[in-house]
Amino acid sequence: MIGDLAPLPVLLPLLGAAAALLVGRHPRIQRAVSIAVLAAVVGVSVALLLIADAEGAAAVAVGDWPVPVAIMLVVDRLSALMLVVASTVGLGVLVFAVGQGTADGDEETPLSIFHPTFLVLMAGVSYAFLAGDLFNLYVGFEVLLTSSYVLLTLGGSAPRIRAGITYVVVSLLSSLLFLASIALVYAATGTVNLAQLAGRLGELPDGTQLMLQSLLLIAFGIKAAVFPLSAWLPDSYPTAPAPVTAVFAGLLTKVGVYAIIRTQTLLFPGGALDDVLMWAALATMLVGILGAVAQSDIRRILSFTLVSHIGYMIFGIALATTAGLAGAIFYVVHHIAIQTTLFLVAGLIERRGGTTSTARLGGLATASPLLAVLFFVPAMNLAGIPPFSGFIGKVGLLDAGVAVGGWQVYVLIGGAVVTSLLTLVAMSRVWTRSFWRPPTQAASADTAAAAAQDAGPDDAEDAPAGGDEPADEPLPVPESLAGGATSTTTARRTGRRGAWQRHVAVATADPVGGEGQPSGRAKDSRPSTRPLPAVMMAATTTMVLLTVGLTVIAGPLYGMTERAAGDLRERTPYIEAVYGEEGDG
Repeated sequence: MIGDLAPLPVLLPLLGAAAALLVGRHPRIQRAVSIAVLAAVVGVSVALLLIADAEGAAAVAVGDWPVPVAIMLVVDRLSALMLVVASTVGLGVLVFAVGQGTADGDEETPLSIFHPTFLVLMAGVSYAFLAGDLFNLYVGFEVLLTSSYVLLTLGGSAPRIRAGITYVVVSLLSSLLFLASIALVYAATGTVNLAQLAGRLGELPDGTQLMLQSLLLIAFGIKAAVFPLSAWLPDSYPTAPAPVTAVFAGLLTKVGVYAIIRTQTLLFPGGALDDVLMWAALATMLVGILGAVAQSDIRRILSFTLVSHIGYMIFGIALATTAGLAGAIFYVVHHIAIQTTLFLVAGLIERRGGTTSTARLGGLATASPLLAVLFFVPAMNLAGIPPFSGFIGKVGLLDAGVAVGGWQVYVLIGGAVVTSLLTLVAMSRVWTRSFWRPPTQAASADTAAAAAQDAGPDDAEDAPAGGDEPADEPLPVPESLAGGATSTTTARRTGRRGAWQRHVAVATADPVGGEGQPSGRAKDSRPSTRPLPAVMMAATTTMVLLTVGLTVIAGPLYGMTERAAGDLRERTPYIEAVYGEEGDG
């Protein structure tokens, strides 16, 4: 049964992308094809999870080549669970995007481009989860990264192009390092098949194993945004359209986390770098959340919390116990759903309030009570407020840490608690400023912030004390009267002001204004009086209910993650699925 179903999560999106491209001139048909394909992928993924949980891991040799030459697709509890979560949130984001495209007329995200690319992205994610060897894991990464380059730069605005360049450069560097690691692994062992590597890597000298493990961890750490390899993310994600940012935040970094889990447990079970992972987890949590607290733009706050909470997953992996891995897997599932939902809500906030800057927002709870609820529930879930799934996942990780013991683990536990409290601070600040602050107070703050942006760092002394209006810039003196020095000073001053305004535009993720409009300020930040599109609201509401559903089914879900963690620690279920009970020999 698994042999018939395993290729479908990859094949269906690819075939759907081709069909969506063919019917690109008919938007309604294209939307229907895309949604139907992802709905089918959700159904297949659920079937694979039920079969894998009941019968254990199974492998499929694509093309009926002998093992280990064949391209292996391996379905175990971990990969099947990741498929279910990824396809479910992908479907939710796609429905949201359809609603946004219908409401906006698809000016910024042309349907003929968006839908095929989105489906290719989902195919790459699925392939990465199912790949049974390092090279095809690399292929899965490249498929999803190539499509993500297109999605990130949709619309072609200057901030998106700048963010896209950063993202492309970092991704290419990571991919180059990953490919070099694969070449070295093959040179040392003669294979890239994961099940075969599980037996052969242990025969290598300790120094060689450590080098190969380090290279793979660095490559996957960049993709997962683990500190200090995470600086690229907050400047790359916030500029994209809301559906793109949501699927990026929910899925792309988690593919990197999945790769770390798979390689650490299957290929390098000795725990040689567990201490390094613990310190990386602590730094990722604290640096990420401190960055979030320092931000005033909702998308950037969520981007930094995304980085921060990757640390919880690395924490569970570094513990290298069944309980730690179970907590990490549960937290991956939780975080995919929560982070995706929050970025969708941020898209609705921007649509309703005209901006995502908390300095310019206010009164949203009165303007849209449902939007307030849609933000509050996942925000408190992210902060780990009981009884939500975020609380359950964090308690599971902390309990696993206490069971291991040791001063380093207790330091990490303390960092995890502090991170959770600071997440609550960041979310509460957004909640109070954007939803409950009177609109008149927000307008006053907007005026002051605009004056500060226009003034720039070199004009601060010229601004009036109240900050309501920027000081008038003195008229330039003709060069014939004042000499070249004055003209040069004025030119430099103007250049510095322009550079500062462009910096503010990128830092706040606001599009650069047009001619006659200050850079770094939204083209139209006035709140919208129109009701939010019904399809977008329905998709976001469904995603919020899904996050609440994780709390309802937390018991069975945690039990499944514990069984998945047990398989990972044992390793033999995966190896036997590929080779049979006799193994590699």
